[in-house]
Amino acid sequence: MCRFGEMLLLQGRDSRLPGRTRQRMNTLPIVSVVIPMRNEAVHIDRCLDSVLAQEYPPERLEVIVVDGESDDDSLRVLAGYGSRIRVLTNPSRIVPGAMNIGIRAAHGEIICRVDAHTVLDPDFVRIGVETLQRTGADNVGGPMVSVGGGRWGDAIALAMSSRFGIGSYFHFASADREVDTVYMGMFPKRVFERIGLFDEELVRDQDDELNYRLRKSGGRIFLTMRMRSRYQNRQSVRALARQFFQYGWWKIRVLQKHPKQMSLRQFVPALFILSLLGSAIVSLFCPPAVLLLLVALVAYGAAASAAAAVVAQRNGWSLFVPLLATFATMHFSYGSGFLLAIFRFADRWFASEPSPPPLNASAATDGARERGQ
Repeated sequence: MCRFGEMLLLQGRDSRLPGRTRQRMNTLPIVSVVIPMRNEAVHIDRCLDSVLAQEYPPERLEVIVVDGESDDDSLRVLAGYGSRIRVLTNPSRIVPGAMNIGIRAAHGEIICRVDAHTVLDPDFVRIGVETLQRTGADNVGGPMVSVGGGRWGDAIALAMSSRFGIGSYFHFASADREVDTVYMGMFPKRVFERIGLFDEELVRDQDDELNYRLRKSGGRIFLTMRMRSRYQNRQSVRALARQFFQYGWWKIRVLQKHPKQMSLRQFVPALFILSLLGSAIVSLFCPPAVLLLLVALVAYGAAASAAAAVVAQRNGWSLFVPLLATFATMHFSYGSGFLLAIFRFADRWFASEPSPPPLNASAATDGARERGQ
């Protein structure tokens, strides 16, 4: 174990350390954990408990929860943590607005995003700080380990960890490496001085957009398998469909803002749906064209069945049908959102885009209100 880790473990065992050791501990960077949330009464306590149990000096760890005007029992749950956390209000009710409020209010040298559906391993923050210092990267994170619950929840978790289901490396990561994006993310705060904050237009895909700007500016993003966390995924096909429709919808705005980010992989679900629609329309006037439609459906069904069989063989054949349905839901929902957004935002392809929100003191109180505990 590195010297840094040994110091943290020592502090965890005995707070009455010699003065020189405690002085070295006080040189560790302050980490501000920012948790965006709205109506997370069911999940937020497990998330916060894992953050407050980190193997990192409590006096060097700041926990900021940015609440999007929750109307469930979330605020009552948060009140139970008293002064151990700060609670800010996010009038926009969406993640990028919450992150920007939290980052501007943070006192730490390092910003650590944690989503409310996530539970961290006890050494998550410590390893994140170590990795930032060791690699010199501008953003670090770990793999996204999805946790299900019930037959459909388990199928969704497994599909989201499959290469056939989703493309980003952090969903199925197997080794440390530089990447395009990571799950959540841990940044030196100075990064936001250089590239700006999260784009507050983007309900989804705001992390992809920010990480693209980071890499475009010369920054590096590093994924380490040692930063472990568990993400509680959606538990129903309906919720999953809504999530992936939004991913496809907002991906168009990301591509319009950054055309050089385009890759063929991002267009595949939409092109497949377009081919089905085109074949169906042509078959109305030329009945033999229905064969094209059938070939496309059979080809997709075979590919999805093969992917579902591989996963079901390892995790139980009772999941085969839910996996098949989950893959189809992810792909068709994403592709539909992508296609519809092409038309909805057709006038934005060549329009000038506003600069991302800046990190500055005057904006620190914009929209944010600290709640009493």
